[in-house]
Amino acid sequence: MRYDNVYKKLADFGRDLLNDTSYEKGLPRIAKYAKEVIGAHRCSIFINDLQKGELWTPLSDGIEKIIIPSDKGLVGHTIRVKEPLIENNPYSNPHFLSDIDKESGYVTKNIVTAPVFNSQREIIGVIQLLNKEEGFDKEDLKFMIFFAHYVSGYLELMNLWLREDSKNK
Repeated sequence: MRYDNVYKKLADFGRDLLNDTSYEKGLPRIAKYAKEVIGAHRCSIFINDLQKGELWTPLSDGIEKIIIPSDKGLVGHTIRVKEPLIENNPYSNPHFLSDIDKESGYVTKNIVTAPVFNSQREIIGVIQLLNKEEGFDKEDLKFMIFFAHYVSGYLELMNLWLREDSKNK
């Protein structure tokens, strides 16, 4: 497996991540690591707001905050089917939201997504990587599943801190 050395470095990454107690510090670390390991050009981390029924990005490379209904796009499809996905031809997929590319000027060539589950097995987010030179494959999907599980505790904790912070304001 080509990711053998990556998993060894994951322990160091995890220790560093636990020192980041804010989205502003932790999410860029998650995105950078995922992009480096897989060789993707961009990473977006979507948070699933169950109360509002929307997905939003506290982190999205190269674009302002994205907010979409939680049942739209390939990320919404990932939530509906509760499975990761690879799409190496997104413009042919009816779930793909090409409007985001139109607004940003970015051209999405391929996508891999993985749902992030909390401790109650609810989907609290989705990690999405875009544009790997040779396209995404099954090995990338396996890593994304593992990585989503690995960062799920951090994202769940961040969501709790955000809710508590908003209650105190």
